Amino acid sequence: MAFPYGSSTLVGSSARIAPAAYLRMPHLASGKIPARLSQTGAFSDTRGLVPAKGMIPYDLVVAFWSDGAAKSRWVALPNGKIGFSATGEWTFPRGTVFVKTFELSTEPADPGAKRRLETRLLVCDSAGGVYGAVYKWRPDDSDADLLATSQTEEIPVRTAAGEVRQTWYYPSRQDCLVCHNANAGGVLGVKARQMNRTFTYPSGVTENELRAWNHLELFAPVLHDADFAKIPTLAAADDLTRSVQDRARSYLDANCAQCHRPGGTVAYFDARYETPLEKQALIDGPALIDQGIDRPRVISPHDIWRSIAFMRVNTVDDIKMPPIARETIDHKGVNLLREWITSLPGRSVLDPPAMSPAGGTFDAPIEISLTEREPGADIRYTLDGSVPGPSDMRYDKPIKLTGPAVVRARAYKDGFTRSITAQEVFIVGK
Repeated sequence: MAFPYGSSTLVGSSARIAPAAYLRMPHLASGKIPARLSQTGAFSDTRGLVPAKGMIPYDLVVAFWSDGAAKSRWVALPNGKIGFSATGEWTFPRGTVFVKTFELSTEPADPGAKRRLETRLLVCDSAGGVYGAVYKWRPDDSDADLLATSQTEEIPVRTAAGEVRQTWYYPSRQDCLVCHNANAGGVLGVKARQMNRTFTYPSGVTENELRAWNHLELFAPVLHDADFAKIPTLAAADDLTRSVQDRARSYLDANCAQCHRPGGTVAYFDARYETPLEKQALIDGPALIDQGIDRPRVISPHDIWRSIAFMRVNTVDDIKMPPIARETIDHKGVNLLREWITSLPGRSVLDPPAMSPAGGTFDAPIEISLTEREPGADIRYTLDGSVPGPSDMRYDKPIKLTGPAVVRARAYKDGFTRSITAQEVFIVGK
């Protein structure tokens, strides 16, 4: 079988064109990094995104959420072997360079309307670590320029409702190392559970990625045909042949496991898919930061409101996770987590009461309305910031405020888990 990598068609491992180690990047981050993408050696035609000879394209089962951007991925693997693991991280020869280009759809109704934003290079350095370099594309797509620090840009996107602005964050080289950390092996995504999948190469050849790389003898040790069926593989979010639990755990693996693992960020749970569910401390796992929620858990069975992991994925506020390189909510990912959490056994849970108007500053007295989606639920509230209990004031008509107040409300109903507390702060009067 022929495998097209870059501009070459390779037949068997002996014909593989191994690119130069490091391409034209320095051996260490302290060296002189090329100022333009065209100087890195990653592309033979930079404007056309034609990779240099020997570059190997690849893709993943579950990609990290990057604000909806499409990504094209290549790796420049010099002579040497990848240290293979069926479940853990791979090790790569020094001088390996990963190249990833990001493009954002600027007109969802037109699949061809895309804005080329950036290309990131991740280099396996001569000291056994990694470093990153971020190149921002010029408006005419002629080349991309090295960024010395992070940048934020508002990208115009045309929708059916009119033009909107999507914030795009270009990470700094220091930002790259937050996720591409030593504890996670430096290289993310490129591992057995992400690449035991079929992939259509630029020539039209379709092959399992692991098999293709194995045929080229890139791994040490070399795999045998019987090995592939034993390799745990992540489940894509839309793969309905896999359980919702598998799909949700795969999502958490791709988006959270680089930090949420033993020896990683200060937290109690392990997001790696390779860790058995019962040892992950996910379901009913204690939450280190409770966000002021009563009885919080990493994942609270059948209760999205007390599931801190769900809360932090479903926001762009300061508590968002992942904390960098994400400016929008992955609604498909959120819906997947919601489906999994609500499928777990447990009592039905009341939503927190909705409060209208929202908190703020008002010159004159106002009336606050509280509503609850569940018919027959009993809403209790306080005005002094204390947590409302079942014996506090019962809501039966709009609350008139003539002065400052912290309104907190909670819903109760027999047979249901009480809601979490809703809260708004009102400054009323001059």
